[in-house]
Amino acid sequence: MAGGSDEAAAPEAPEFDRAVDAFIGYVRVEAGLSPATLEAYARDLRAMVTQLAAAGLRTPDDVTVDHLAAHIRWLGTEGALDPRSIVRHLATMRVFFRWLHANTRIRRDPARLLERPTTWKRLPGTMTPGQMKRLVEAPSPDHGALWLRDRAMLELMYAAGLRASEVGALKLNEYDPKLAILKVTGKGNKQRIVPIGQPAVDATERYLAELRPHLARHNDGRDRFRVLLSVTGRPLERVAVWQIVTRVARAAGIEGVHPHLLRHSFATHLVGGGADLRVIQELLGHADIGTTQVYTHVDRSHLRRAIEKFHPREARGAA
Repeated sequence: MAGGSDEAAAPEAPEFDRAVDAFIGYVRVEAGLSPATLEAYARDLRAMVTQLAAAGLRTPDDVTVDHLAAHIRWLGTEGALDPRSIVRHLATMRVFFRWLHANTRIRRDPARLLERPTTWKRLPGTMTPGQMKRLVEAPSPDHGALWLRDRAMLELMYAAGLRASEVGALKLNEYDPKLAILKVTGKGNKQRIVPIGQPAVDATERYLAELRPHLARHNDGRDRFRVLLSVTGRPLERVAVWQIVTRVARAAGIEGVHPHLLRHSFATHLVGGGADLRVIQELLGHADIGTTQVYTHVDRSHLRRAIEKFHPREARGAA
């Protein structure tokens, strides 16, 4: 597609402009969108019109899916937009051309063949196994009286891929040290059984024996049989989990850590180790395997190992 980065030099496209004005007027009156959303719609569409006009197009009916795909590519290269902004542009284009087609202003909808925004997911961040080890082992007697609780919490979150809300809601009768399993209640009150390793069991058993009785001593039953308690003996809330994770991460010298990063790291490290995606889906409590598949894009090393191991042309010792 032509560069078209100099808006002042771009050819005029009155039919495009009228179409954009009509669309913005429609969504302002009929959809009741906020001023900020309307401004974003208008800004995205003006940028698109500038690019299309620079490519020699004069009416919306001239636009093809190839023109729109070229515009999306331009946004990510010369436009230097981040993925989230590109997704917004794409969604705006889809709504705009669908409205034009529904109102017979164009003969066909070129945007309907574009990938839907849901396929443009930002890949989750992750930590290396070494960073995770540093994080979970960071709590120590030097970090205050609650270090046993913090260590147990981090071990459980990484061992089972728990959300902040899930680890805070974990009850005593949902933890079985003999079987080394947790019964986790996730989104939609769906329950899943997740095995945990010996480090998580050891840290949790020590916390339950040495610290939790002291935290629960004067809470008048307010602990609600939760595993993790605050200094006042009450259940550990989601916000407190966030605060603990970020505080411990700073002490470990690791930046940008939040509770969900432990869950992402849990899944990514399992994928890297060769775990079956269906098993990871069950461990995370995902209803849709498509949600779990994002982790195959985070760590692709297992794909190379599978090719080298099983492909007849790549296998070691092949003739």
